[in-house]
Amino acid sequence: MAAATLTEQTPQLVEQALALRSEHGYNCAQAVGCALAPLVGVDADAVYRLSEGFGSGMGGTTETCGAISGAVMVLSQLASAGTAEPGTTKGKTYKLVRRLVDDFRAQNTTTICRELKGVGSETGVLRTCPGCIEDAVRISCEIIDAYRA
Repeated sequence: MAAATLTEQTPQLVEQALALRSEHGYNCAQAVGCALAPLVGVDADAVYRLSEGFGSGMGGTTETCGAISGAVMVLSQLASAGTAEPGTTKGKTYKLVRRLVDDFRAQNTTTICRELKGVGSETGVLRTCPGCIEDAVRISCEIIDAYRA
């Protein structure tokens, strides 16, 4: 029997996203995006291809965390009206993305890959890549549930 809410399915979705990264070589953006893609009616192969450049903080630049980038893609798919109604859903989409970023930042202090990984920092790692994937999937599930309520 299926769980009543997406939030209740979060542990399985986290596990799936982590397996995509550790067992199949997906980057963080691909792992989050592909694990959540079916929930918003988008093809996982398309998400895989579109999110490939977002890994390691946007093409290895260690900027915005790839797990967040993958989640942004999914939330955009959820809220956007697409080219049928251009510009009409930006506000709604931005609100969902701001919640993702705000919640992630509140939990981890930053959304920047190099800061999360502790690159060049005396404080060390703030959050591992698997931890970032877990957070992005969990927060996204909460947002999708609230959006659909």
